[in-house]
Amino acid sequence: MVNLEVIDRGVTAATGFKAAGVSCGLKESGNKDLALIYSEVPAKLAATFTASKLLGAPIIISKKHLQNGRAQAVVINSGCANTCTGEKGLEDAIGMAIISGDLLGLNPYDVAVASTGVIGVRLQMDKIKRGIQEAAKTLSVQENLNAAEAIMTTDSFTKEKACQFKLGEKVVKIGGMAKGAGMIAPKMVLPGKKEARKKEATMLAFITTDADIDSVLLKESLEQAVNQSFNRITVDGETSPNDMVLILANGRAKNGEIVAGSNEARVFQEALNFVTSSLATMIVEDAEGATKFIAIELQGAKNQKEAKKAAFAVANSLLVKTAFFGEDPNWGRIMSALGHAGVEFKPDACDIYFGLVQVVKGGLGLSVNEERIREILKNREVKVTIKLNLGEARETVWTSDLTYDYVKINAEYHT
Repeated sequence: MVNLEVIDRGVTAATGFKAAGVSCGLKESGNKDLALIYSEVPAKLAATFTASKLLGAPIIISKKHLQNGRAQAVVINSGCANTCTGEKGLEDAIGMAIISGDLLGLNPYDVAVASTGVIGVRLQMDKIKRGIQEAAKTLSVQENLNAAEAIMTTDSFTKEKACQFKLGEKVVKIGGMAKGAGMIAPKMVLPGKKEARKKEATMLAFITTDADIDSVLLKESLEQAVNQSFNRITVDGETSPNDMVLILANGRAKNGEIVAGSNEARVFQEALNFVTSSLATMIVEDAEGATKFIAIELQGAKNQKEAKKAAFAVANSLLVKTAFFGEDPNWGRIMSALGHAGVEFKPDACDIYFGLVQVVKGGLGLSVNEERIREILKNREVKVTIKLNLGEARETVWTSDLTYDYVKINAEYHT
């Protein structure tokens, strides 16, 4: 186990990174809506993007800009997704990179672009330009919180995490920020890879590290970290075209280059997993209108693919989610979700636990004190363990309940 120390500063925790967050008027509320991340030196880059067939203009442009495996800045706006905006939307996304590059003295291809907000509305580029100009002037290691606030949409709190650890005599830092509260069921992949499951989410995460690390290993490390964190969460199973997780590594820690198969690679991976998992769980904790954080642990599936499929079938079930909101121990809804999950399932082999209390054995309900179960379900955090008893594969998925407030928030979220 790596000896990690949690530290402050989020996305600016790593040496050589600055950030800014400003209001440029994209949001009627006047809240911050534009963020800028900047590395003092060119950085190696890896990123995962939504697998959706509908891609936001920022995703299309960032994929092109980041093909060289390096970047030095990221510009992000909230309040407008710049999606379903045609050629003009692509021009606007390119414009964000050009404006940022001009102000920071960078090639636009070394600037990544991200947007989140309402679909089908063009960016107001006059406001964007003013916002980038202001952000470029205020770049600082102290601006991390403002940057994290500027990328929020329906989020109720900022999401940041950072840690440091030693590689030999050198101290290495990893920090990041994320946003997301609704339209959450991400499945992100490295460019060029395909994924059968196409449920994505409005989920953005930006990670920085001062580690010196091999470029190929950085991509592999990010993919592993995303798969065990962001790709394990779901709020509503809804789809969005703007998902992105991006990591910049600028080498300012001056450690020896981390290479695949080394102990340093293992340590780096554990630290990166810690940061991404922390950010992912914050997203579920902040799920729109949620009152519960629910961990679904699926054990005993035939294989890993079926374990994940079954776990997500339960986590995305509206009937299961509303039962948890009502603190109702209705295990029959879990059985029903498993029955149509499209995986091998033998009801008479299935066991279910709420917390440590078994409520189903061999597909049949046990005589347990219902009030005891209700007390478990009153907790903010609830764990459900499902044992299919058909194999050795297991998967854990994090989700939330479905509440009146979720409906209210999304009924009022319009163009």
